[in-house]
Amino acid sequence: MNVELIINAFVTIIVMFDPPGLAAIFLGLTTGMTRSQRLQVAMRGTVTAAGILAVFAIAGASILNILGISLGAFRIAGGLLLFWIAFEMIFEKRHERQEKSAERAITKDHISNVAVFPLAIPLIAGPGAISAVILLAGSFYQPVERAGLIGVIIAASLVLFAFLVIADRIDRFLGDTGRTILTRLLGVVLAALSVQFVVDGIKQAFVTV
Repeated sequence: MNVELIINAFVTIIVMFDPPGLAAIFLGLTTGMTRSQRLQVAMRGTVTAAGILAVFAIAGASILNILGISLGAFRIAGGLLLFWIAFEMIFEKRHERQEKSAERAITKDHISNVAVFPLAIPLIAGPGAISAVILLAGSFYQPVERAGLIGVIIAASLVLFAFLVIADRIDRFLGDTGRTILTRLLGVVLAALSVQFVVDGIKQAFVTV
């Protein structure tokens, strides 16, 4: 199994999750809950999101084939989408959008199903994360490699779960300035990865033609 691919997949998924930024939103979503209730919400949300991403890791290519979309075209489109998300992270737009989404969900559902919506969907397993997983799955052809990708998703979800469990401590430690700096650094990394997706997609499209 290609170690470089595994590392690239792990970094991509972790950046898409944005654990520090999501930890702050998680605190807002679970305002008024006890520590044990927050733990249940964090566990249910991460497990649900990991399951969704695992399904797309396994069947994402088949879904594209049914729709008549080539992997090269999806790499280009997905890379552009990830670049837009990176742009939002660098200029602090993504955090504001996620906070607004969280506020709407709290009003409608009264936190009863907050673990599934909006935590699992769309804050964790959103369009960006799903696109990234499908793109990554294109580089993991064999069943053993695909199992490795699912393992990466689980590992990244465990890291995210750990961040959510200690969300209050992380928020106090980083503060507004630290959170902003870290999110922007992750955004730059994601921007570079997204450009690489577009380049690979263009190469694959020309080879196919």
